Amino acid sequence: MSIRGFVDLHTHGIGRYDTRTDDYKEILTLARLHAKAGTIAILPTIYSGSIDKMRKSMKAVSRAMDAQARNKGQKAKGRRLGAQILGVHLEGPFLNPARCGAMDKDTFIMPTVTALKKLIAGYEDIVKIIAVAPELPGALKVIDKCADMGIRINMGHSDATLRQALEAKKAGATGITHIFNAMRPFHHREPGIAGLGLTDRDLYIEVIADGVHLHPQILQLIFDCKQPDRVIIVSDSVRGRKTARGVVYDNGVLAGSGLTIDGAVKRLQRIGMPDAEIIKASTDNPLRYIGMNESVRCC
Repeated sequence: MSIRGFVDLHTHGIGRYDTRTDDYKEILTLARLHAKAGTIAILPTIYSGSIDKMRKSMKAVSRAMDAQARNKGQKAKGRRLGAQILGVHLEGPFLNPARCGAMDKDTFIMPTVTALKKLIAGYEDIVKIIAVAPELPGALKVIDKCADMGIRINMGHSDATLRQALEAKKAGATGITHIFNAMRPFHHREPGIAGLGLTDRDLYIEVIADGVHLHPQILQLIFDCKQPDRVIIVSDSVRGRKTARGVVYDNGVLAGSGLTIDGAVKRLQRIGMPDAEIIKASTDNPLRYIGMNESVRCC
């Protein structure tokens, strides 16, 4: 399948807009801004929050998807539909406070199937990915339940050891959230999630190639080690002012990137990554990961 444009499975926001909203029109604006940067499909990513707040954001995304469906084919009226909204990606709330990164650890809760059902009730058909810290008590049951429902589980914001990550894969985990970031550091005697992500032939890995979250040598290591069909370039873009160090909160914590996928692609080209692998990682691989290879139109 030939795709003219990029696919972003992990974006919280762009410019003055993000997914912390109950207004579907803001989600549509976010989609249009991504489209201007050459992205044809996005998976709006919901920040960890209370179940009620996360559900309000999911409702906004769902309504935006409905609006896109209703207005498909009406570009002649002068309104771009924007990047196609593929569903939602939930980054939380089943995460480890010890590896919160820029997320609000006070919103994290222990994973239970009951909490999962409350979180996604009514939105099961649009939830494509959920990030989970697999070492938390109850996580394996949640992972197993999601696998049965066809929801992809990314291991992330986690202090898991290699053994715990392998147990999660056995339970049904399929990917890794922004590898090397917000997880147990790689160690030669305890490789953790990062080590598994680099060497496992089945797991998909998210890669933030903004030049800030990962050093160019680490990007080179990833592309040297990982088979090309399991690398997914993501922006992890957030609302806020871009700086040379990404988008940084007032407390100095790196919140996310200020790039869209086209910017990441250009950076990878500058440091010498093969074009064929970059194309796979920014177009084909993300769609294959969520099983939507044949569902994306060109905006």
